[in-house]
Amino acid sequence: MEHPRKWSRTRAHSVHALTATGAVFAMFALLAAVETAWSWMFLWLLAALFVDGIDGPLARKYDVQTFAARFDGVLLDLIIDYLTYVFIPVFALYASGLVPGWPGWGILIVVPFASALYFADVQMKTEDASFEGFPGCWNMFALVVFVTEPNPWLTLVLALVLSAAMFLPIRFVHPVRTARWRPLTLALILLWMGLAVAAAWGEFGLPPGLATVFALVSLYLLGAGAVQQFLDRKKA
Repeated sequence: MEHPRKWSRTRAHSVHALTATGAVFAMFALLAAVETAWSWMFLWLLAALFVDGIDGPLARKYDVQTFAARFDGVLLDLIIDYLTYVFIPVFALYASGLVPGWPGWGILIVVPFASALYFADVQMKTEDASFEGFPGCWNMFALVVFVTEPNPWLTLVLALVLSAAMFLPIRFVHPVRTARWRPLTLALILLWMGLAVAAAWGEFGLPPGLATVFALVSLYLLGAGAVQQFLDRKKA
């Protein structure tokens, strides 16, 4: 019986190791950002996002809380997420010149501050495994800004609205765990990832048709949870 238990511990610790690779991707993304290699920065951030999308299901499948309890997978995940979701993307928005001056300073101050509080919120998940409030996906927000290049003041306004939305009772879907519309959400997040890789690899240029699809999928991921919430309240 000892051999199966050792194998279970090995698999569980391997999931922690997989999660920790996100820290390496974060370092590579930071080095690319310092060198203003924005395409490579986003490619590394997308690699970290992919790892973040698969390590949770693997952790539950291999029961890391039982067989690798010494390491807190949730804490490890949050540390890496703060680097890859918040710290590096916000730095990129300012350092790239897309959000310069006062709008840039506003984002540099508000977003890391609000996100630090949100990532420490022990009630960020709802009963259906969605997020309570905007889940701080500034990596995705920053990539959309790099592709669309909106007015810096508009970017600031959107960032302020989303920062406030972190603490409002508005639901946002978890692309893997939210059961409602899961097949559609999974398909669209995979489509978003594919378009994101294409955009980053192509120096943030997408053909008009694909750019429209990218924007529409981004809007779905941003608003699907709120629509579900509205339908639930209307049904009640």
